[in-house]
Amino acid sequence: MAYQVLARKWRPQKFDDVVGQTAVTRTLRNAIASNRIAHAFVFAGQRGSGKTTTARILARALNCINGPTVDPCGECDACVEIAQGRDMDVLEIDAASHTGIDNIREVVISGLSISPVRDRYKIFIIDEVHQLSTPSFNALLKSIEEPPAHVLFIMATTELHKIPDTILSRSQVFEFRAFPTRVIADHLKRMVKEEGIVVPDAALALIARAAEGSMRDAQSALDQVMAFAGQTITVDDVATVLGLVGRDLLFEVIEAVIAEDGPRAFAATDRAVESGHDLRLIIRELTKVVRDMMMVAVDPSRAGEGDLAEGEIERLTALAKQFSREDLMRAFDLLAKAEQDIRTASHPRYHVEMLLLRWMHLRKLVPLMELLEGGGGGAPVRKVMPAATAKLGVTKTSLGPASDTVAPTRNIVAPVSAKSAPAPPPVKPDSDTVAPGGGLKDKFLAEIRSNKNTLYSLAVAQAQRIDVTDDRITFTFAANQNVARMQLDSNKEWLEGVAQRLTGRRIQVTSAQMQAADAAPASSAAPSGASSAPKRDLKEEARSSPSIQAMLDVFPADIRDVEEM
Repeated sequence: MAYQVLARKWRPQKFDDVVGQTAVTRTLRNAIASNRIAHAFVFAGQRGSGKTTTARILARALNCINGPTVDPCGECDACVEIAQGRDMDVLEIDAASHTGIDNIREVVISGLSISPVRDRYKIFIIDEVHQLSTPSFNALLKSIEEPPAHVLFIMATTELHKIPDTILSRSQVFEFRAFPTRVIADHLKRMVKEEGIVVPDAALALIARAAEGSMRDAQSALDQVMAFAGQTITVDDVATVLGLVGRDLLFEVIEAVIAEDGPRAFAATDRAVESGHDLRLIIRELTKVVRDMMMVAVDPSRAGEGDLAEGEIERLTALAKQFSREDLMRAFDLLAKAEQDIRTASHPRYHVEMLLLRWMHLRKLVPLMELLEGGGGGAPVRKVMPAATAKLGVTKTSLGPASDTVAPTRNIVAPVSAKSAPAPPPVKPDSDTVAPGGGLKDKFLAEIRSNKNTLYSLAVAQAQRIDVTDDRITFTFAANQNVARMQLDSNKEWLEGVAQRLTGRRIQVTSAQMQAADAAPASSAAPSGASSAPKRDLKEEARSSPSIQAMLDVFPADIRDVEEM
């Protein structure tokens, strides 16, 4: 007997044999059992999802000698001939080769009035029906709308949107889903067990993932590998025959990125090139792994679903813990862009090597606001930054003319490694703001921060001075800090309540504002006779700030001017 390929040998013969299309098969079974059979069906879905196979099973169920039945016997003449595609009353038409109206009239319309030769129904299975021309659809329309009682139409398509609405409205439409990787891998596992072939789960997962939802593609790929490797198949056999990238190589690349090991990353690239892999495929598969790591990081309960094979879940989960979600999002964008760039690259290998080095660099980036806040500890910016803001002038050679505008810091990132970043030096309180009531001041500020952090950040932390006496707390703002002062004044009653709760007596909270940058505050609450502070070297303070140094390391800039905020 001639060899039969796996896709035909394992083609389902009953509704119960159909894998992964429960909604479709259950509806059809119930329709047959209740004798509510439509005269026209449209089966839509990607290639290899079981459309034509289900159409044949439906034809067998309707024409079986025991039917209509949900379980055709598979032994009568009708069942056997329909399965083999040679039943005279079940016509399978390839619309791609019968697109013209004359073909439709000759093959379909002219035979509608003729009763079935032997079977119960005359059934037309039109594959790739979207290939029909507009006149062909128009000629078919009347036949589909009011066919004879003994005629059924089953139309299969991979492009549902190309079928006219007039046809769809007269048919029952069933959408076949793409098979999840896990379903394909499990089905292949049952097949190789029956065939007596030894295949590791990782190899089956690789085939299943490459099939991209098509069961037939997976079966054909397995057939091809079997022809190469015989009865024992390895992951390397699958990768060699099908040109696929094993996840071991991908995981090794990612581990090299985590370890910031450039030589190891280059060695992995060498292996990929020597194995003959398309480097675009390498980038595409790395993108999938990054997506899988993000899925595990966002929802660990989904680790066993979707495209993840059982043997790689633990390793993938361990790798995902080495990246933050921000790292993974940046890596995904980097890889997606690289896949486009490499299409036109004259030396793709160079692009891949530089890509891996950039990925290592990206893992060192932290948000600038987190850096200014002392590594995410929640401290206000003023505790790390000096009480001055440096204006950075960008060099002309790289970014155009210098600008005096301070760039927004929300989305800026600075390359500071968690292992090597120097801790910011402790900031000593200003001597002119720590009065004998310093203990009250510390408790008062801590209470504000713990209860109203926004008020603390927008107003309290912006004050140039905070003076505490027995019956008064005065916040002094710079001449241009009107908004901060208004914010504080609007919360004056609450602030006085906090002070009274801490001291047990009434404490008045007031605000003052300097007339000029170097002038004394315009408020009687300021202590009289206070000596002016020595002039500070603001530019030197800015240069010594670790956060400013981090920005200067990233951007080609110089400190042009520094002013008090």
